[in-house]
Amino acid sequence: MTVFVPAYDVEAPKCLPACLKIVEIHRQYDAPATFFIVGKMLKANPDEYRELLEGSDFEVASHTYSHKMLRDHPICGPAISNKQVRAEIFQGKASVEKVFKHSCLGLRPGCGFVDGLKGAPDVLRLVSEAGFRYVSSMLWGPDFSMPAPLNRPFQYSSEGYPDLWELPGHGWHENVLKGSSAEARRILLFPPVLPEMIPSTYVQTPKEEFKFNNKPMINRAVAEDMPYVSLVWHPWSLNAFDPEMKMLHITFKYLQKLSLQAETFSEVLSLLSK
Repeated sequence: MTVFVPAYDVEAPKCLPACLKIVEIHRQYDAPATFFIVGKMLKANPDEYRELLEGSDFEVASHTYSHKMLRDHPICGPAISNKQVRAEIFQGKASVEKVFKHSCLGLRPGCGFVDGLKGAPDVLRLVSEAGFRYVSSMLWGPDFSMPAPLNRPFQYSSEGYPDLWELPGHGWHENVLKGSSAEARRILLFPPVLPEMIPSTYVQTPKEEFKFNNKPMINRAVAEDMPYVSLVWHPWSLNAFDPEMKMLHITFKYLQKLSLQAETFSEVLSLLSK
């Protein structure tokens, strides 16, 4: 049965006040979530994030140490050096574990990639060496287009790491759908793979966001019997576009209507590993 994984990329100072609102909504709906947090954000506000997210309902995972590119990205920029990649991976994980006093299982690289970490043996080696159990790095469609399709989770067995899982994200990066990230402009395939998810302009309201991203992706996931579906959400962008977080309310009410359960990525990993 399909589950929904609410996941948030916490990568900017403006994420903290947004996360305060997000956590309150999750508690209202009794919904777990995964927060991928940049190490520098934890370093700046360790007590605040610990008080906010510590507990069984939330998973805190790594979003690297400072959101630098682990491999080349045509929109977000070139890869950093191997030495810097090591620091991003290891220091990001250490930041989570220092603040929350438990093992950090997951890593989401900044921006993500089309093929995840396939074809990046040096990065995979460091991710495995650091002790991560999963990465969520497959976040784009073909040729770095959006929305990202419903890629299924897989193990990096063919790359030599059968114990490392890829748990892809799906749909739009919501900040791009709203025009919050002006650098990402030429991202549509023609003809589109998911035409029902292509608005004529940037979405203008929470209802439009739900219509062109959340609802069609959730419906497709259920129809295709996916183990999970997870959208790519950014707290700073959610709060700037929708201060009352109406989109989250609409989404969680829709999940209740479909009787879909919310889970963390670590819980999905546990289910897949059985």
